[in-house]
Amino acid sequence: MVNMKLDNKMQLLVLFTLTTSLITVSQGIITTGVVYLMSDFSVSSTQAQWSYSAFLLVVGVMIPLSAFISRRFNSRTIFFFSLIMFLLGSVVCYFSNSLMMLIIGRVFQAIGNGVLMPYVQILLLRIIPEEKWQTYMGLYGLVVAIAPVVGSFIGGFVITLYGWRALFSFFTIASIIIIVLGLIRVKDSTPTEEYPLDYLSVILSVVGCGGVMLGFTNVADYGFTHYFVIAPIIVGIIALILFVRRQPKLDKPLINLSILKNKYFSVGTIFVCILFFALNGCTALVPIFIQGIAYNSAIISASVLFPGGLLIIAFNFIGPLLTNRIGIKKVLIMGCVLSIIGFATMMFYTQDSSFEFMMITQSIRYIGSGLALMPATTWALTMVSDKVEDGTAVNNTLRQIFAAIGSSMVVVMVAVLAGGNIDHNFASVIAFNQTSLILLVLHIIMLILVIVYIEDKEKIENTVS
Repeated sequence: MVNMKLDNKMQLLVLFTLTTSLITVSQGIITTGVVYLMSDFSVSSTQAQWSYSAFLLVVGVMIPLSAFISRRFNSRTIFFFSLIMFLLGSVVCYFSNSLMMLIIGRVFQAIGNGVLMPYVQILLLRIIPEEKWQTYMGLYGLVVAIAPVVGSFIGGFVITLYGWRALFSFFTIASIIIIVLGLIRVKDSTPTEEYPLDYLSVILSVVGCGGVMLGFTNVADYGFTHYFVIAPIIVGIIALILFVRRQPKLDKPLINLSILKNKYFSVGTIFVCILFFALNGCTALVPIFIQGIAYNSAIISASVLFPGGLLIIAFNFIGPLLTNRIGIKKVLIMGCVLSIIGFATMMFYTQDSSFEFMMITQSIRYIGSGLALMPATTWALTMVSDKVEDGTAVNNTLRQIFAAIGSSMVVVMVAVLAGGNIDHNFASVIAFNQTSLILLVLHIIMLILVIVYIEDKEKIENTVS
C-alpha cells in the first residue's frame, strides 16, 4: 500500500484518471475524420484507417510492460513520461503533411496511452482498500467510458467545422495544461524497486502481441489465406510460446504468469476476454448489418447504438455498486442473461427490422455487457490482490488481444457464412442471424463459468479454509 495521506491519494488518483480520460478520447476520435484524411493525403480508406489501427496495436504491445513500469518507476515519472509522449504525438499529428507522419504521431500518442492506462488501474488498486475496489473501479470505468463517447460525438462536429487538425491542437493545449497541473500536484514518490528488465522478454511480447493483433486486424481486409494475415499470426504465436516458456526461468519475469495457476483469476480473465471478443465484434458488426445489409443510413445506425452506448457507460458504474450489495455471482448472472436475450433477439433481425426493435434489443445487450465488465475484471484481480501489477498486466493484455481478434473475426464469420461477401441479400441476413447464435452460445459458456466457479471472495476463502 502506498504510504501517502488520504487527500494526496485522492488528488493523485483524480488527476491520473482525468488524464487517462483525455488520452482515451484520442484513441477513436480520429475515425470520425477518416474521409477527410483520405482527401487530404490522397489515400484509400484502408490506408487512412491505419491512423486508428496503429494506435490500437501500440497500446496492445505496451500493456505487457505495465507490471515492470509500475515496479521500476514512481507515479511522477510515469505521469510526465506519458503526457510528454502524448504531447509530442499531438504536435507531430497537427503538423503532419503525410499519412505516414500522422501515423508516427499516433504511435507517440499510443505509447503515452499504453503506459498510463494500465498504471492508473494499478495505482487505484494499490491505494484503495480492497473492500472498496468494486466502487472505485466502477467510478474509474464510468469516467473513462464517458470520455470516448462524448469525445467522438463532439469530435464529429469539430472535424466538420474546423478540420481534423483542430483535434490535435486541442490535445496539445490540454496536455500542456495538465503537465502544469502535474508539476504542482504530482509530488509523491510511490515505492519502486530495482526490478531488472529482460530485453528478450520485451522483444518476444512485442512481436507476439503485435503479430497476433496485426494478423487478425488484417483478416477483414484480406481474408484468412493472405500472407498479411497468416505470417503475422504464426510469428506472433511462436513468439508468445517462447515468451511463456521463458518467464518461469527468470528470477524476476516481465510478467509473473504463475498467477494463472489461480483458477479463479484464470476463470475471471477468460470471462472478460470472451466479453471483450463479443463486445468489440458487435461494435464492428451491427453497423455493417444496419447499413450494408438492411440498407439504412449511417444516421440510423448511430441512433440505434447511441442509447446502448450511454447505457453501458451507466452500468459500468451500476454493476460494481450492485456487486457490493448483492454479490458478484448474481450480478454476473444478470449480465449474462441480458446479453443472451440481446443476442437471441438479433437472431430474428431482418432487412425490415424496425428502428425501435433494433434500438431496444441492442440496449439490452449493452446493459448486459455493462453490468458484467467492471465487476468481473475487479473480481479477477481480487483473487491475486497481492500481485495486482502482474494481474493487471495479464488481464489487460489478454482482453486487448481478444478485443482485436473479435473486431475482425465476428465480421469475417458473417462473410464466410454468407458465402464470401456481406451484401443487401437474404444470405447475409441469415449469416448475421447465425453469427448472433454463435455469440449467444459464447455467453451461455460465460454463464456456466459464473454458476460453477464465481463466488464472493469471502465465500471462496471460507471454503478453502
